[in-house]
Amino acid sequence: MRVSLIAAAASNGVIGLDGEIPWTLPDDQRFFRDQTSGHCIVIGRKTFDSIGKALPGRKNLVLSRRPHEPVADVEFFVDLPSAITWARDQAVAHCFIAGGEAIYREGLALADSIYLTRVDAEPEGDTRFPDIDEEIWECVDRRPHKIDARHAHTFAIETWARRI
Repeated sequence: MRVSLIAAAASNGVIGLDGEIPWTLPDDQRFFRDQTSGHCIVIGRKTFDSIGKALPGRKNLVLSRRPHEPVADVEFFVDLPSAITWARDQAVAHCFIAGGEAIYREGLALADSIYLTRVDAEPEGDTRFPDIDEEIWECVDRRPHKIDARHAHTFAIETWARRI
């Protein structure tokens, strides 16, 4: 099973403020949907609560240390290794770790690849994406996007592969 991190982070590493993403980038949202549809996503409870529902067309695995009432189309786990083990046991081909901050940090050690949208902005934030160690990771693809009527920021969608 492949394991990937998928995130959007500002130039200063910010990924969120008060449970919200501090920008709207429709092409990045489409990229996220296209990459994760038909696969598995692993998210923390706070990220799940900010979304407010299971994302359709995906196996939704939510990490939470506290008991959670059942939610349709969602499996709950107490930690990331348990969620990854469950996905492997279910013969999932690709599992995407999709936030928040602590889950990204832990997921770096488990991931084969990273899909990172780098947003040219420096918003205030209370959650950050971890630094990528370029001795461990190599950027193998970078697709820049310009400001237009639907995008207030330039950004680039990068694909990183594990070197070692």
